[in-house]
Amino acid sequence: MSRREQIRAKIMARVRIDDVTGCWLWTGPTSGENGRGAGYPRMSMGGQTVAVHLVMWTNEHGYIPGKKQIDHVCRNRLCVRPEPDHLELVTRKRNILRQWEARRAMRCEEVDA
Repeated sequence: MSRREQIRAKIMARVRIDDVTGCWLWTGPTSGENGRGAGYPRMSMGGQTVAVHLVMWTNEHGYIPGKKQIDHVCRNRLCVRPEPDHLELVTRKRNILRQWEARRAMRCEEVDA
């Protein structure tokens, strides 16, 4: 088994696929519940704790340039599915704009309810 296949298998061993959304939901440890980076999937790899969605993206698509980030298009931090409707390589500015848009949409839904 190749290194890429080993990494994918290690991740998929802790993934539950959501039949409704198509998200690949991480069932392992996360970065906790508090703070800016809270709620992101974490795993141990090579003696370091790493973000699972970043490992999955790199494993499937290659290097993430320094000026780019991975955006959860599906808006679910536990999702590690490296497909364009779930994870996407974007600029920091685009990622922040999408966060604002999602928050605005949530506030509108709360008002309408």
